[in-house]
Amino acid sequence: MTELTTALTIALPASVRVFERGWLSSNNVLLIDNDCAALVDTGYATHAQQTRALVQQTLGERPLDLIVNTHLHSDHCGGNALLQTTWPCRTLIPACEADAVRDWDEARLTFRATAQSCERFVFTGTIAPGAMLRLGALDWQVLGAPGHDPHSLMLYCAAERLLISADALWENGFGVIFPELEGESGFAEQQAVLEAIAALDVRVVIPGHGAPFTNVEQALERSFSRLAWLWADPARNAKNALKVLIVFKLLDVRATSFAALLEMLDGAAAMRAAALMLRPRGEWPALVKAIVGELAAGNGPLTVDGERIVAR
Repeated sequence: MTELTTALTIALPASVRVFERGWLSSNNVLLIDNDCAALVDTGYATHAQQTRALVQQTLGERPLDLIVNTHLHSDHCGGNALLQTTWPCRTLIPACEADAVRDWDEARLTFRATAQSCERFVFTGTIAPGAMLRLGALDWQVLGAPGHDPHSLMLYCAAERLLISADALWENGFGVIFPELEGESGFAEQQAVLEAIAALDVRVVIPGHGAPFTNVEQALERSFSRLAWLWADPARNAKNALKVLIVFKLLDVRATSFAALLEMLDGAAAMRAAALMLRPRGEWPALVKAIVGELAAGNGPLTVDGERIVAR
């Protein structure tokens, strides 16, 4: 886990603090003014103590007043519960997720589907595309960002030409297009989101992962190219999803066996769907060995010791 002091590299308003996090957590954006201290996205559950420490270090004796979640993948909302027990903060989530959170339906919330975890949290309000938020003494427009996740949102400050893009745009790509694994449209939505970003006047992007960046036009070109490549053969998206989810799990548990990984594929709907797009069920052992082998090649994120898979 690392913290990035963005003021040293990219000019941001004094009210905007970015904590650049390493995997497994998303970045956190702390927006501070006289009336409210708000945190956009809270990282993964196993890093919740680190998230709280970063916020406490910055706020001192001042409490956190508000959590805003761009979407409810576990790496963006996993710190909600601990922060809610630390401070009596309000929490805003995407409106379409309200029923799933209220009922704590882990299948609809994707935690079970991705073999990930998130401690139960509550919410006090919802946000949807078209809403306006006043955070960090700045006005932010809430924009829809379906593609990676059908309910995902972005925050755009026109006055500062600043975009909090979550997983809709990174400097070198974007998040896995999960709806396509379920037979639902996602590529077209991601294309539309990238086109919407291109139509905005953006000076700085604060992505969900990676450092804030200003080379927005080049980042969009790379993302359009990658999307076209994935769209041309959806199996590419499935393979990428399986790789991402396997690495995420290994970074969490640190080590597992091929047998346990195969069992996890059967129990996690998103992983199962991705695997079925690539090979019939009977060929999964060979598929997993091949994918893990690719992830262990060179300086990859995994190593293999017989039947044991270990995160570097």
